[in-house]
Amino acid sequence: MSVTIKSEHELEKMREAGRILGIVHDEMAKIIRPGISTMDINRKGEEVIRSFGCIPSFLNYNGYPASICVSVNDEVVHGIPSKKRILQEGDIVSLDAGVIYEGYHSDAARTHAVGQISEEDQFLIDVTKQSFFEGIKYAKAGNHLYDISKAIQNYAEANGFSIVRDLVGHGIGRNLHEEPQVPNFKPIGRGIKLRPGMTLAIEPMVNAGDYDVWVLEDDWTVVTTDSMKSAHYENTILITEGEPEIFSWKEGLA
Repeated sequence: MSVTIKSEHELEKMREAGRILGIVHDEMAKIIRPGISTMDINRKGEEVIRSFGCIPSFLNYNGYPASICVSVNDEVVHGIPSKKRILQEGDIVSLDAGVIYEGYHSDAARTHAVGQISEEDQFLIDVTKQSFFEGIKYAKAGNHLYDISKAIQNYAEANGFSIVRDLVGHGIGRNLHEEPQVPNFKPIGRGIKLRPGMTLAIEPMVNAGDYDVWVLEDDWTVVTTDSMKSAHYENTILITEGEPEIFSWKEGLA
């Protein structure tokens, strides 16, 4: 396994990619309401990305046909935006986006309420987000990768939810997906030792029901097999000697 340690020059580019991506998510969040299409969200996201002179990481990545993954309710990830898919009051919608700035990627996801949602669905969104923050308490040099995974799983399951097994987080940098894979559940072993300069995309995907998922006929959209709702939360982070640095998040805005 070849895990890249980023130079300070590379980290500056990744910080800027993350800063821009945070703005992209903030701007997409402003338009979410009942009656808009998932394509409307995609258009807004791509417009903001390109306004900074950046490139959408996801557009045409392995053939993916859009700039923003827009996943509604039981869609876990990789939902394809459509003019025909209209958001309804009570839906939840997960937005996953990436930005390329001067050759370096950032990657982040958020799940939002559409209008008024149930307490149960809000709890799912809140636990998914907090599971990320529980995980990165262990994201510091000298710890092991699966310390992060274990903390995410423990928090989500303690709150009555399940962690998707078939999809994981990942290293990130000059490529959108780099080594290592970052499970949101505890595999056998401890994983690699974390070192300063590693950059990771940590992304809990949490289901209200069972953790099993499958892919629709479009070959992209991942859904829960029991049709229960799912939430997603992700940021790009840097491992340091102390607390991790989050590139794609600002206190109070995400």
